[in-house]
Amino acid sequence: MKRFVYADNAATTQISDEVFSAMEYWLKEGYGNPSSIYAKGRDAGHAIEDARKSVAAALGAQPAEIFFVGCGSEADNWAIKGTAHKLAAKGKKHIITTTFEHHAVLHTCAALEKEGFEITYLPVDEKGLITAQQVADAIRPDTALVTIMYANNEIGTIQPIPEIGKICREKGVWFHTDAVQAVGNVPINVVEQKIDMLSMSGHKIHAPKGVGVLYIKKGIVLPNLIDGGGQERGRRAGTENVASIVGLGRAIEIACSNLPEKNERVRAMRDRIIDALLEIPMARLNGDREHRLAGNINISFPGVEGEALLLSLDLQGICASSGSACTSGSLDPSHVLLAIGLSHEVAHGSLRISINDWTTDEDTDHIIASVPPIIEKLRSMSPMWEHIMKGELVLA
Repeated sequence: MKRFVYADNAATTQISDEVFSAMEYWLKEGYGNPSSIYAKGRDAGHAIEDARKSVAAALGAQPAEIFFVGCGSEADNWAIKGTAHKLAAKGKKHIITTTFEHHAVLHTCAALEKEGFEITYLPVDEKGLITAQQVADAIRPDTALVTIMYANNEIGTIQPIPEIGKICREKGVWFHTDAVQAVGNVPINVVEQKIDMLSMSGHKIHAPKGVGVLYIKKGIVLPNLIDGGGQERGRRAGTENVASIVGLGRAIEIACSNLPEKNERVRAMRDRIIDALLEIPMARLNGDREHRLAGNINISFPGVEGEALLLSLDLQGICASSGSACTSGSLDPSHVLLAIGLSHEVAHGSLRISINDWTTDEDTDHIIASVPPIIEKLRSMSPMWEHIMKGELVLA
C-alpha cells in the first residue's frame, strides 16, 4: 500500500483521541444549553468555564480575559475592528501591521481603510522579519493599534513579539497578535510579553474546526462584533459550542505540555527535510532558519508550478501546500513570498511542508525520498526551467 503522510498541519490538524474523548459526552449526553438554569445546562456551563481556565493557564492570562469565538478570523476581526471603532472617538484612526499578515488581518485592515482609517503596512526583510524599532518609528500620536502576527502561517517566521509588546506598552498603544500558528508551538505568556489581545484557533492544535479564542487584557472593553444574547458575559452572542470548547481546552493542555522536548524532536525532523531538499539545484529556503516554527518548511523550486508539485506529491500519498490554505485555490503567487522579495516565477514554485509531533521518522524519510524525483520530472517538462538553464530567464 502507498504510504500516507499528512504534512499540512499549518492548514489544519487531525482531532486527537484525547480531545475526541473529552468532547464525546458533550456531543451526545451533555447537550444542555449553558444558559439554562437546570442541572444539564449548568453542567455545560461548568464545562465551558473549566476550558476557559485551561486556555488562560496556557497563555498566562486570567480566565475572565478569555472569550470563546468561532475561529481565528473572527477573533482577528473583533480585536482590530473593535479597537478601531472604540478609539476613533478619541481621534485615533491609525493602525500598524505588516505586509505579510494572514488575510484575516489584511482584509480587515482594508475594510477599515474604506471607513477612513489609515493603515501603515511595515515591510519585512528577505527572511520575513520585522524589528521592534520599525514599530517604534511607525507609532504616531493617533495610533490606535499595532497588530503583528506571532508566527507566519506560510514561512514560519517568528516575530520579536516581546520586544514589540514592550514598545507598544511604553507608547501606550494597544498590541494585538494573531497567534493562530504560534499557540502550542512556542511558549507564550501574555503578561510577560505585554500582549493586550491575542487570537488563536482550535483546529491548529488537534481540536475541531469552528472554535477559537480572543484574549482581551483586563481593562480593555471592545464593542461587540456579534450582538444578540448574553453569552460570553455579554461580549459575544450565540449559543456556545460546548463540545468544541471543551475539546479546545483539552487540546491546549496537551499542546503546551512538554513543549521543549516536542519542539526538539520536530525541529530535528524539519532540519533533515530542509537539508535534503536544499540539495536540489537552485532550491531556496523561504524564511529565517533560526527564528522559525519547529515544524515549518517552505522551499521554492524555480521551474516548477506549485499546483503540479502538490498533485504529484498527492499521488505519492503526501499532503502538503503551496501557500496558506485560505488561498490555495488561487493561481496568484503568495503575498507572503512576494513580500520577502521573491519574483512571481520563484514564488509560484513554492512548497510548504508543515509537520508536528505526530510526524514520524518514516514519514520524514518518505518526504525526502519523494520530492527530488518529482522536481526533476516536472522540470524536465517545464519550458520555464529550459529558459533558466539557457540563461534566458534570470531569477531575482
